[in-house]
Amino acid sequence: MTASDLRRAEAHLAAVDDDWAGLVRQVGPCDLVVVRGREPYEALVRSVAYQQLHTRAGDTILGRMLQLYPEARFPTPEALLATDVATLRACGYSARKVETMHGIAAAAIDGVVPTRRQAARMHSERLIERLVTLRGVGRWTVEMCLIFTLGRPDVLPLDDFGVRDGYRRLKGLPALPAPKELALAGESWAPWRSVAAWYLWRLPRGTADVGEAGG
Repeated sequence: MTASDLRRAEAHLAAVDDDWAGLVRQVGPCDLVVVRGREPYEALVRSVAYQQLHTRAGDTILGRMLQLYPEARFPTPEALLATDVATLRACGYSARKVETMHGIAAAAIDGVVPTRRQAARMHSERLIERLVTLRGVGRWTVEMCLIFTLGRPDVLPLDDFGVRDGYRRLKGLPALPAPKELALAGESWAPWRSVAAWYLWRLPRGTADVGEAGG
């Protein structure tokens, strides 16, 4: 997504209704950052590495792992797969995480995890269907790769708590919306649902009615 795309997305969302107009006005311009030089393999490994960890703890543990490969910015699939379980566990990862990361590395070598160039030619749902077959890789993990690594503009992570809670607070709902309810509401946000998710993640805490609060 380019800066021009983000401005178009903001205008589109602000036109949905008064609540969205207030949210876009209150949060300000979208600065969603896509890591364009990152391969899907690396994005998936990083995502798994941070699962169930606070960012600071994840940074520390990942840093220990990266120190194992001083000649590279990030280990190749072959290098990661060749690193034994005990060594990776000593960095702070659980046995299950190591198994998942090894599985991603093996899948990258086998071509199941596509290169960035290959992924660019694949439909988002097709990519999700392929990658969720990997042990320990769920739909949300792939959706984060689609948004922040591949820069897909129209991905709505329906199971993401932050997105669901953001929409609940945006609309003053008594409970979290079901994924189907969120999907239906999100139809009007297309083709910029990734940007919609970005805004919902940033909805200020305690805001019950952004449209009204925004004046």
